[in-house]
Amino acid sequence: MTCTADAAPARRGRWWKPLAGAALALLAAGPAVADGPAVDAVRAKARAALARRDPISAEVALREALRQGAPADALRADLAAALLARGARSDAHAVLDGPVGFTPETAALGWRMRGELALAEGRLPQAGQAFDQALRVAPGDADLWVAIARLRFAGGEQAQAVDAAARAVALGPQNARALTLRGMLVREQFGLRAALPWFEQGLKIHPQDPDLLAEYAATLGDMGQARAMLVVVRKLAEVDPGNVRALYFQAVLAARAGKTDLARTILQRTGTALRDMPAAMLLGGVLEYRAGNLSVAAGLIGRLVRMQPDNLMAQQLLARIIAREGDLRQVAVRWDGVARQPFAPPYLQTVVARAWQKLGQAQRARDLNDLALARGGRPFTAIPPDLPLGALALRYQDGPNFAALAVPYVRGLLAARQFDQARSVADRLRAANPGASDAWLLAGDVRMMAGDSRGALESYDAAAAIRFNEPVLRRMDAALRAVGRARDADAMTARYLAQNPASLVAMRLLAAAWAQEGRQAEAAAMAQALNARDQAL
Repeated sequence: MTCTADAAPARRGRWWKPLAGAALALLAAGPAVADGPAVDAVRAKARAALARRDPISAEVALREALRQGAPADALRADLAAALLARGARSDAHAVLDGPVGFTPETAALGWRMRGELALAEGRLPQAGQAFDQALRVAPGDADLWVAIARLRFAGGEQAQAVDAAARAVALGPQNARALTLRGMLVREQFGLRAALPWFEQGLKIHPQDPDLLAEYAATLGDMGQARAMLVVVRKLAEVDPGNVRALYFQAVLAARAGKTDLARTILQRTGTALRDMPAAMLLGGVLEYRAGNLSVAAGLIGRLVRMQPDNLMAQQLLARIIAREGDLRQVAVRWDGVARQPFAPPYLQTVVARAWQKLGQAQRARDLNDLALARGGRPFTAIPPDLPLGALALRYQDGPNFAALAVPYVRGLLAARQFDQARSVADRLRAANPGASDAWLLAGDVRMMAGDSRGALESYDAAAAIRFNEPVLRRMDAALRAVGRARDADAMTARYLAQNPASLVAMRLLAAAWAQEGRQAEAAAMAQALNARDQAL
């Protein structure tokens, strides 16, 4: 099967849901009457409406044609496209489910719509099967290859997603969706600066495309170019009023400028659209904390921690909020175990130490302060599993090729110092998912913790070729230094910083390395840059 992963396509348009029963019933009707409207003209009108991001007009035109007797098979695919464009999944199901048919000229679109509906609902096998059917009909459809690329990327097949996106651009060099996705994948693979030309090229062709504008704005923001980002965000809000990403970006810009009340007001205008978006949850929690609404902040960040229990940034922010609320015992008891782990952030250790100090436990506070003040590289340590090793082994047998089951089992094996078995499990996952950067990272982590730095570096190199982000950077830097290639580590991190100039991780790595190497002038300059960002080394 060609298509094996998942991605949920963006849903836009006004949230409007007309009564659908009568028109949907027409889809089950018999052949069209002789004087039905010309379906080619109707489809052209609907597709033009979708191109200008007006799914409601497209739907109205299609339903009117059906009411007048147009053949259902000839318009079913286009009606599904209009329904999905405005997020009406239940109506789309009514159109697409069952043994429905398509005309030869609409079959490719129809199967793609079936696949995109399955994607939106997380039904990965069904999405892949539908896209395979569409490929048999229209292997040269750029929009189909965009959908396949999104499917593969979200399913962990990053390398295959890159290939599919490149094919989409080759088939449709002016296709806005293809150019947007290609830029996004270049950003993941090579860095922020490398992605800019793709978005800029797309905007020359489609200057009012909301997706291109949104991704361009996000990239500029991550690069620290706030003024340029603001220009693009204002354009996005102009061409697509009410766009929740435009509102989110405006809230981010206001927060960075210290305008807490304005940022909160803007973020609240997104309603529930970003309720489950981790970045929005984190931003909302920080803003409520700044505003003094501690219980609200704790609720937001607490839910984020439940969603992402391994998110140490969220953990330490929640600890800080609860400490400020005055519940020092909860802070001390809840986070003491985490704070004593080798991977614990120094800030979290300091927060817990202060809590113990105020609770009269001076020795515990001193121990944690000593850990927080320790300098130098920390050893690779696996995050402890949440179940006994035996239970993890049983669960692993249900799906050894799935990361959700393999990764906890590897953690348990590492905690038990069963390195050979951990390597075997990690290597099996990597072999089953060769296009997934994270699978290569896991294989490298196991080798690093087993003392095989060179083997780890090979795995990290493979991961970086697929997706070079901060987690990969940290590991590459450590592995290169472990094998005595400090200069190569410095050069690699400097290249990463050139591509991602706002990366605090890269700045810290270089500042620490230069100080250790005696390059005091460069280290001092980087430390000054970190201090300017309220990020003391």
